[in-house]
Amino acid sequence: MEPLDSSSREYPLVAIVGPTASGKSALAVRLALAFGGEVVNFDSVQLYRGFDVGSGKLGSEERQGVPHHLLDVAEPQGRFTAGDYRREALKVLDDLRRRRKLPVLTGGTGLYLRALLAGLFEGPARSDELRRRLSRVAERRGREFLHRMLVRKDPQTAVRIHPRDTQKIVRALEVCLLERRRFSELLERGREGVQGFRTWKIGLSPPREELAQRINARVERMFAGGIMEEVRGSLDRGGSQHIPLEALGYRQARAYVQGEMIREEAIRETQAQTRQYAKRQMTWFRREPGVHWFNGFGDDPALGQQVLLWFAQALAGHLPERWPGSSF
Repeated sequence: MEPLDSSSREYPLVAIVGPTASGKSALAVRLALAFGGEVVNFDSVQLYRGFDVGSGKLGSEERQGVPHHLLDVAEPQGRFTAGDYRREALKVLDDLRRRRKLPVLTGGTGLYLRALLAGLFEGPARSDELRRRLSRVAERRGREFLHRMLVRKDPQTAVRIHPRDTQKIVRALEVCLLERRRFSELLERGREGVQGFRTWKIGLSPPREELAQRINARVERMFAGGIMEEVRGSLDRGGSQHIPLEALGYRQARAYVQGEMIREEAIRETQAQTRQYAKRQMTWFRREPGVHWFNGFGDDPALGQQVLLWFAQALAGHLPERWPGSSF
């Protein structure tokens, strides 16, 4: 068997999943350094320019010279859909394959990762009339009422969508109502996954109490380290409709900047909702097939070494020779 090259039918790819604040980014950098790789982001907020502190982007020093892709690629006034992400990520993967670099995917938006690896569901065309009706229901009875409707129609999909994420809730209800079937059932039909890659998935499962402490500390650093300045800068540029301002953390910082919350209240709400978000992420990623789980944080040196050894053995079983650029 010849050494793997860019024309191989099964080019290696690794994806790191887990809850927010679990150290995924640090582990991705370590893997990339060890195996001659480059990092590919799948966090929906980190795609946007000008939103760094609240999205948890690594600074240049933390990246340790490892190239990072799909950061700062979207303007904040435009929505970047899962379909947009898949299209751009496939271009990056093709380039990394051509240059014989290991793609190391990491982020917290499970839908984007699934869109890339498993493909997208081509659902019914949007119905503007149905969307207007659902929007009027949300205005009259609240966004959470729409989520309760989705729970009744499709509980499997509802558990994956935040009760305040009106856009996703409306789309899921739209599909259920137009197709007269659950969205979750339809998602499994007619999807084409990423072609020509062999994917290894690494999951981080840190202790719950320690994760909660890390989340609380991270939020405090965000509010001390510039998230309000990012929000003010966005608003000063006329960005009241900037998409990232809807995101967790930025939403509370905006409320503080606009005098709708006191600082301590904004911090507490962000901490509580981030802990809830981490639980939803784990629910999502636990359902992701083929994940090899590690108990701990990705920035822990001992756990990082375990991951490197595991992946080196997995890669050795797949490749006849050492991966180019690998330190193993």
